[in-house]
Amino acid sequence: MRNKLSWLLAGAVLVAAPLCAEVKILKNFTLIDGTGKAPVTAAAMIIDNGRISWVGTTAQLKAPAGADVVDLAGKFVIPGIINLHGHLGAVVDLTQSADNLTEANLEKNLKTYAAYGVTSVLSMGTDKDFVLAARDKQRLGRPGETRIFSAGDGFVFAGGYGGLAGVNQLTKTPGEVDAKVAKLASQKVDTVKLWLDDHNGEFKKMPYDIVKAITDAGHKYKMLVSAHIFYLEDAKKLTDFGVNGFAHMVRDQPIDQALIDSMKKHGTWQLAATLSREASMFAYAKAPSFISDPFFTRGVSENVVKTLKSSEYQKAQAADPHFAHYPEYLENAKKNIKKLVDSGVKYGFGTDSGPPGRFPGFFEHWEMELLVEAGLTPSQVIQSATKNAAEYLKAKDLGTLEKSKWADLLVLEKNPLENIKNTQTIDSVYIAGNRVK
Repeated sequence: MRNKLSWLLAGAVLVAAPLCAEVKILKNFTLIDGTGKAPVTAAAMIIDNGRISWVGTTAQLKAPAGADVVDLAGKFVIPGIINLHGHLGAVVDLTQSADNLTEANLEKNLKTYAAYGVTSVLSMGTDKDFVLAARDKQRLGRPGETRIFSAGDGFVFAGGYGGLAGVNQLTKTPGEVDAKVAKLASQKVDTVKLWLDDHNGEFKKMPYDIVKAITDAGHKYKMLVSAHIFYLEDAKKLTDFGVNGFAHMVRDQPIDQALIDSMKKHGTWQLAATLSREASMFAYAKAPSFISDPFFTRGVSENVVKTLKSSEYQKAQAADPHFAHYPEYLENAKKNIKKLVDSGVKYGFGTDSGPPGRFPGFFEHWEMELLVEAGLTPSQVIQSATKNAAEYLKAKDLGTLEKSKWADLLVLEKNPLENIKNTQTIDSVYIAGNRVK
């Protein structure tokens, strides 16, 4: 039940279970393993030192002596949610700045994500070096909070749109690209990120020769290259360059068969639809429907709730010169993700959560609702946020609940295949076999 999330989010402070070797057994639950296979009722799982060593039915279970047994009768287990588009640690309440990007704020952010069952986040290009250091430290053992994946310092064109002032180095020419990509390669970033957008004509757009130089250099150093896009024309150009994934959906118009064919030919991923991001662009012109929902309010400060309810803030949102177009962009994005999925293009899951008004944890569950509204099935949505997302990251030990993989999972009170909103009925969350407290 939703009220069980209260102890997860109390004060936005979480404490991981002791990180030591142990054997844990979960039993009597319905398993939705993320592969798309039919659910397994009366399932059981043995977790040894954070990894799944056996999975089957409770009737087949042979419990090791001394194992810690957790009876989950009547509950449902799914893999932890993987967000392929987030921005970590730079926001306090509704204010984003480089000064807010601190180790303490990063840690708080990761714990909030974890409490909502978002067990991995790809931070898309607005990270200081200490974020990468925190990622590297996690990978030496078993994290007790959300796993970090990072694009490091992404590519923003000088005078262009994107990034975070005070963090991102601005790029002016193709000749600057190789040295920066070489540094990113030495940091072993999980993808290279670039922004290709003019925000409705307000900024200069990154020239295509720089985009191609970034893509070529990324591939030279054997890295994925992911791009922020908005326009159909740009998406087509990027697939020709070999960009690996789009961090947003095409939103200016319906996609056409030429883009679909090119994405399939080049293996380009729609790694995130970010429908919740599009919805947030106009949701706050009045008090949003979730403003009093405990599932939302437990993850934010009282100051955030107060601000979202204020007429001054709502008027400021509605005064955006592009406000009238935002609902149209959302509808285009919904239709386009459905068309891509139906056409067999590879797709993942992401929200662009982290910046002001895009709330970590809550937005991932809202994204799932919007994807179902767009026409995807709950099973497709769950796979997008688990198996598919892990595949894009090349994270072979995440994404599904199978033998030898990390035990990153959500325990739910209700069946998410019957209603995707049931992902919100969180009983407990485990990361690397440790229950998040």
